[in-house]
Amino acid sequence: MEQGSQSLFPTILASTVHDIKNSLGSLQGLIHQLALKQPEGQLNDILQLEFEANRINHSLMQLLVMYKIDSQKFSLNIDEYVAMDVILEAKAQQARIMQASPVEVSLECTEDLLCYCDYQYVVNALGTILNNAQRYARQSVLVSASEQAGYIQFCIEDDGQGYPEHLLNADLGDPVELDWVKGNTGLGLYFVAAIAGFHKNQGKSGYVKIDNLSRMGGARFCLFLP
Repeated sequence: MEQGSQSLFPTILASTVHDIKNSLGSLQGLIHQLALKQPEGQLNDILQLEFEANRINHSLMQLLVMYKIDSQKFSLNIDEYVAMDVILEAKAQQARIMQASPVEVSLECTEDLLCYCDYQYVVNALGTILNNAQRYARQSVLVSASEQAGYIQFCIEDDGQGYPEHLLNADLGDPVELDWVKGNTGLGLYFVAAIAGFHKNQGKSGYVKIDNLSRMGGARFCLFLP
């Protein structure tokens, strides 16, 4: 392939992803309309379809952000927000999916805790992790926010089997270390780590940390914002 074609490919890919997102948005609207016509006791299949559509939408959004970062076209719109509002919105994004899930999502945060962040990107990032936690949890997910050593720490904990060893050992900020061949790549984690790193304040940068030290015995994800 010629050099000019190679440099054009990312732009073509980004344009294609935009088109797919538009079509997916129409599909999600149709799914929602179909759900409204179904008896409440027959919604599970439709809600599962909506769950998968949301996962696809998150992945496409992540690809677009990665393209903007790679093309040096990415920037944040940082302002002051109430941390509880951030986690409430992340939970609200998953509200309809929760109707078909036995997993209980609880929140832990003081009402006066403030954070400086790009609200939309952080909400979407937490929504991505929460979506994944709901998928692998057995019964419970806990979303919390607190102040830790000059950072606002957002955590999502579950009672599932925990993160696989290859993700625990990977540098989430380095895509070379993620397994793009075998599946379960950690794309969502890499995306959140990239968003976190763009948050900077007083010489500090945001970051993410994962382990299997959840208070409920499963996976624990933490996003730290300065």
